[in-house]
Amino acid sequence: MISATPVTPDQALPHSAASAASWVDDNWAGWLSAGLRIVLIIVIAVMLRAAVRRTITRLIDRMNRGAEVAAGTTLGGLLVNAERRKQRSQAIGSVLRSVASFVILGTAALTVLPVLQINLAPLLASAGVAGVAIGFGARNLVTDFLSGVFMILEDQYGVGDLIDAGVASGTVIEVGLRVTKLRGDSGEIWYVRNGEVKRIGNLSQGWATAVVDTQVGAGEDLARARALIVTTAEDMAKDSPWDEKLWEPVQVLGLESVGPESVVIQTQAKTMPGEAATVARELRWRIKRAFDEAGIVLSGVPAATTREPGSEPVEEEAAASEEEGDSGGPAPATPAVPPPASGQR
Repeated sequence: MISATPVTPDQALPHSAASAASWVDDNWAGWLSAGLRIVLIIVIAVMLRAAVRRTITRLIDRMNRGAEVAAGTTLGGLLVNAERRKQRSQAIGSVLRSVASFVILGTAALTVLPVLQINLAPLLASAGVAGVAIGFGARNLVTDFLSGVFMILEDQYGVGDLIDAGVASGTVIEVGLRVTKLRGDSGEIWYVRNGEVKRIGNLSQGWATAVVDTQVGAGEDLARARALIVTTAEDMAKDSPWDEKLWEPVQVLGLESVGPESVVIQTQAKTMPGEAATVARELRWRIKRAFDEAGIVLSGVPAATTREPGSEPVEEEAAASEEEGDSGGPAPATPAVPPPASGQR
């Protein structure tokens, strides 16, 4: 009868060590080959990413230098905004660099996984399901991002432009891929999502039009009023800084409306972009002052009359005193008549 003798751990250790050594000897070549392939893929991806990003940066710098050279000329200074083009090109360059990095590194990661003997089929299926779920949940975010990219590529507006975005209006202080920041007329800051903007009205491109309506009494000489407006506009165009803000001579278009007591004379001027409101205010100011000096009635109301100290009161003050006395109010004091001198009756 043969008795089974138990195997001690000391006797099993050499067999396990030998198996491990044999397993390492059988697989070390595959490990080394896989490791070298992974290192090679990573090195190629990093070098390709650096080369692409450097190329994009040089392209953006060349665009900026071209904008600066064009802005140095007389005509280019009016047509090219170097700072705006620089910000636009930097935003485009940032988007292109991010896209290039994502594509290159993502491709490298998908190439490394099969080397590690990881099956990509379940991973890609899970990524597809997750992508659909994220797409439904973050559709507004994707819409904002895509809208921001096309707004920048099409140069719809830039920093410093006065725009009307529908949901808000103001001066652009920052253009992002998802949100555009506007400074309102009262100083408030509006954060407008790019996906919510359905239409854009840019008031800072090309030129602007200042329109001034002047109400003149129906009984006034319209030819004289027209000539006075033209003279006032010509004097304004000679003064600084209005000589730069006015791009064409001011035109008196004619009567905008006619009423029983007043008529409206419409004046139009082509100005620099974004300067229409400033020019219109200054032109109104000058027209009002010129009409007051000429005694032309505005809106059916008599022009204000001034008097020097010690002169006789104006007719309006006398009429007001008479009305106050007739209404039962305190009558004006009658100066005392001195007694007649001797020899006079």
